[in-house]
Amino acid sequence: MFSSIKLNDGELTLNTLDFSLIVWFGSLTAGFLGALTGLGGGVVIIPFLAIVCGVDIHYAIGASLVSVIATSSGAASAYVKEGYTNLRLGMLLEVATTFGAIAGAMVAAKISTATIAVVFGIVLLYSAYLSRQAHCENTDILPPDPLATRLKLNSTYPTPTGEKSYNVRGVPWGFGLMFTAGVLSGLLGIGSGALKVLAMDQVMQIPFKVSTTTSNFMIGVTAAASAGIYLNRGYIDPGLTMPVMLGVLLGAVLGARLLIKANVGLLRNISDRTMIYS
Repeated sequence: MFSSIKLNDGELTLNTLDFSLIVWFGSLTAGFLGALTGLGGGVVIIPFLAIVCGVDIHYAIGASLVSVIATSSGAASAYVKEGYTNLRLGMLLEVATTFGAIAGAMVAAKISTATIAVVFGIVLLYSAYLSRQAHCENTDILPPDPLATRLKLNSTYPTPTGEKSYNVRGVPWGFGLMFTAGVLSGLLGIGSGALKVLAMDQVMQIPFKVSTTTSNFMIGVTAAASAGIYLNRGYIDPGLTMPVMLGVLLGAVLGARLLIKANVGLLRNISDRTMIYS
């Protein structure tokens, strides 16, 4: 069982209860941010476990994958009920992310910890850069995409002034990016919510709240596809995973309740800073 916290002047050894409480609180924060931004919580929990708690990154990824499933379970149901999640789009894109997640998890067990850490950092920095690019929220003025129309992906979402329609764009590009997101999910254990939100927000041109909620709907299935491989290789430790899962689940429920009333600009800023400071 992991039981030490890294400090500037060495390590602080804790008993199991104290260590679990610290991990739980960090996971609560990760789950809250993950549900609020659609990133899945892994972008916070993995650096926290690996850098602050001194956990081997493979075990941190294993715990994160389980927490991502908890995040999706805690947040997705609320978003579906409120009418934000685009279920047809999410189920279509999940085909690509599931195959990608299996491929990424198989690769992860064969490469070094340092390589995974470098890839993780690059993904976060590039995601933060892309998320700062300007994007128009008035997607209802865009002409319908023939493929999206044929697949019945265009939909509506609730706003303070009533239901607002939007058109989905760039389905082939979005599908391809979702495979990449799946690979990164299996490789890094982050649910790849960052890339999924960016793909739907920037490439497929759907509203940010729809991107966030649909990402939360998808990440649980993506994580489950790769979590089995990590479990088979012994990288999911029950003593570490349990406080992570409980903290993330509670944080996800709280974040889901806040997102519905939150300002889009505020959500973007939180998403950007989460990726930058992770």
